[in-house]
Amino acid sequence: MGGLQEAMHRSLRSEIEKCRRKHGYTFSKLGELTGINPGSLSEILNGNPPRAITIGQLDVLAKVFGHDPGWLYELYTEECLSEQRISRPRLIPYLIRCVEVGRKDCIEAAVPLMLENPKNISILFALAEQLYEKGQLKESVPFYEYVIENEKDSYSNHFVMSQYRLFRVVLGTNAEENWENVIRFSPYRNRLPENYQLDALFQLARVCYALQKWNKSGEYGDELRLLAETVCIHEWERLKRNKKGEPLKTERHLVYYYGMGHLYKGAALEMQGLYEEAKQYVQVYADLGWFELLDENGRKDVERFKVWARANSYTLEVLSGNTSIIEEYADYLDILPTIEVLAGLNAIMKSANTYHFCVDDILERFASQIASFDQFTEAIGLDRHLRFRYQMAIYEFGKGRIERGIEETIYCLSLADLMNRHDETLTYIALFGWLGNMNNRIGNQNELGG
Repeated sequence: MGGLQEAMHRSLRSEIEKCRRKHGYTFSKLGELTGINPGSLSEILNGNPPRAITIGQLDVLAKVFGHDPGWLYELYTEECLSEQRISRPRLIPYLIRCVEVGRKDCIEAAVPLMLENPKNISILFALAEQLYEKGQLKESVPFYEYVIENEKDSYSNHFVMSQYRLFRVVLGTNAEENWENVIRFSPYRNRLPENYQLDALFQLARVCYALQKWNKSGEYGDELRLLAETVCIHEWERLKRNKKGEPLKTERHLVYYYGMGHLYKGAALEMQGLYEEAKQYVQVYADLGWFELLDENGRKDVERFKVWARANSYTLEVLSGNTSIIEEYADYLDILPTIEVLAGLNAIMKSANTYHFCVDDILERFASQIASFDQFTEAIGLDRHLRFRYQMAIYEFGKGRIERGIEETIYCLSLADLMNRHDETLTYIALFGWLGNMNNRIGNQNELGG
């Protein structure tokens, strides 16, 4: 019974005072060891009312007393939360430290108390944003989820921004989860401020492309290029009229979003076999030097789009059946990064399978790059790699190289499993049909020979 009473009467200050007496420290000595003013220590422990203690001061005391980080955190909520008010300057640093030292129990105890007043949702959002900005993306997720679950107004900035942040944070390589993420977030994209909406549309087009949702990727590409054009016009008009105010802050230069809108629209058309229509969009981002308000980053983007446009022009020509430029295309791929080589070889292999020509020399030429395709771990790279292996399997079976064809097919199955694209498994298993066809041909030839 005595132990229960003692536990019920534990408080932050009583525990600190107990440790001070146990170690025999005077306020002067404790002040010397912690760097906290002795007078402040006295006011913290004995003041009436006592002086508030910061989470930083509690951490220093824990270190001096020989305790692990997170000591007495379960009692610190009394410094931040009371029936009368919440101390935001103490609460946010406290919850951030709870995240850092793994005191999830303290967070789960504090949040319900906060949410007794709906106005405190803004504190949870501010906390999530701090974690996000510090690069602690996974750690920010529970706080954005708290906002979404408890904010009643689905048009509020806190709610919509939390949806957007979650969409960005939880994107991974799992195709099924990424598609669910798109479905969950997409209804809120147009409620975002324009600067965030630009990036949201870019990410939606990008993710849908990786998921082979060509129509959706093209639709988001359309939305992105139209929004980028509208924003650009407003910015240009604002500057021409010498209007005051901050320029629109975007994650990337406006020319990037404008170009990407056209790029994804063109890429989506390409994947649907609409090569002539796709060429029209490639022509737009082939030369964006006319774009106003270009700074150094913007000019770099313009140069990147020139490279992508040239590569994609080759791609469309090859896919359209223009095999005369294969060697020229290969020469150009030689100077590009490996991810672009992968995209180019995809097009060459697809064309070779469609128009039945040999590209063994090109495969040998790029053998080292092909061997390094496993380095890609993001959705776009994995999708390109999977599509490349699929074309390789068709090509090898078509050349009668059964063992290689089987290896490529198994490669497809392993990549599809890695990306959780199990709905495509039958497509790759169907490749083994080449074996049956070949066996039938061999059997027929034997019968004729006999």
